Amino acid sequence: MSQRRCRRTRYYVSQTVLKHGAGTCPVPRVPAAEIEAAVIEQIRGMLRAPEVVVASWRAAQPECEGLQEDEVREALAALDPLWAELFPAEQARIIQLLIERVDIGTNGLKLRFRDKGLAQMVAEVGIMNGKGQKAA
Repeated sequence: MSQRRCRRTRYYVSQTVLKHGAGTCPVPRVPAAEIEAAVIEQIRGMLRAPEVVVASWRAAQPECEGLQEDEVREALAALDPLWAELFPAEQARIIQLLIERVDIGTNGLKLRFRDKGLAQMVAEVGIMNGKGQKAA
């Protein structure tokens, strides 16, 4: 974190730089706000992808008996416009649920998603809406 003109700026610093020092990595540090915005945009785009809806529905079926594909599509679509209204702690929880790792390189950003993260999120939404029942 640095402070400039009474304003704090957060940065993500490369593990290589932390272990081996400055100059050892082509991307030594990146402003946190830029990375976080890019990660959120990728998540939002992913939630709109038809193949993600189908995969999430299939993965969530064991957790939510009777859950329908259109219910999953609606739940994932509803998250996008509500994102800005969520408390930061809930946004962080969803991101941690979905994202395992973020790698930054000279050719861009690469996200590694958690295998069960989307299924768990869909199951939670289905249970909260009463659209499915947790399997015993």
